Amino acid sequence: FHTQGEAIARILERDGTEVSVSTSNTASVGNAISLDEDALDFGCMASNWIGRARSGTPPFADPIDLRMVAPLNAGPLFFVTLAGSPQADSPMADITDLKGKRVAVGLEHSGMTQHVRVIFDALGMSFDDFEPVWLGFSDGADALVAGEVDAQFQCPIPNTVMTDLSQRADIAVLPLTNDQISRLLAAVPYYRLVTMQKGAFRGHDADCDQIGVLNVLVTHARTDPAMVQYVARSLCENAQELETLNPLFRGLAGLFEPLQRDGAEAMEHGGVPLHDGAVTAYREAGYLD
Repeated sequence: FHTQGEAIARILERDGTEVSVSTSNTASVGNAISLDEDALDFGCMASNWIGRARSGTPPFADPIDLRMVAPLNAGPLFFVTLAGSPQADSPMADITDLKGKRVAVGLEHSGMTQHVRVIFDALGMSFDDFEPVWLGFSDGADALVAGEVDAQFQCPIPNTVMTDLSQRADIAVLPLTNDQISRLLAAVPYYRLVTMQKGAFRGHDADCDQIGVLNVLVTHARTDPAMVQYVARSLCENAQELETLNPLFRGLAGLFEPLQRDGAEAMEHGGVPLHDGAVTAYREAGYLD
């Protein structure tokens, strides 16, 4: 999120806008709380947290009156194993082969662990089917290399932990079947079909389809519509340049297109509506009637 914020700041600062980019140790959750406290004007969030913030579902103590501004990226969520490890002698064919395995899923109450629960629920599995190991990204990668876990759940790429992991060991991405992807997309509105491209990290030698979480830019209902309109318009008009500034933005232009087909609802995740300023920007851009 921080590097995406820096790229957006570079775009906005060309017009003389002063932009301050900050980081929360609790990512999406912290950004939503800071918006509610009026400590931020805009915040990056993974869309699976937005509905919880709106309703005040834990970890949020109270409802937060968020509004959607723009999509940012849809990054793959995936499991990795060691290529050439003992389990590779009888290779895992798909995600169901995680049953009975030790899997580093993230810290116990983290957003990544929440994703694992959502994925398994949609596929008719549970945490009782495997041994969850509560480790963050760096520690989970270390455990995988050391053979202390059989698989690790990884966050969207590019990320430094995954790049480093692939340099330290031969890594294999656990595939999803077409049926599993279809079930996940049907069950979870904030997931998207994404392609992990060949060469994304060492040893990833072929494109493969995975699901990805949609990350978004949000604001508070109180935020000045003119400011929101300006930011949303800037992201629309500079989608290609943002992609060159930060590879996380790859495919950004395509994330606006569902607005033309489905209207504002295409971007209103978790029941959080588009900010009026964003609606104006997307009408001007031809995405909304």
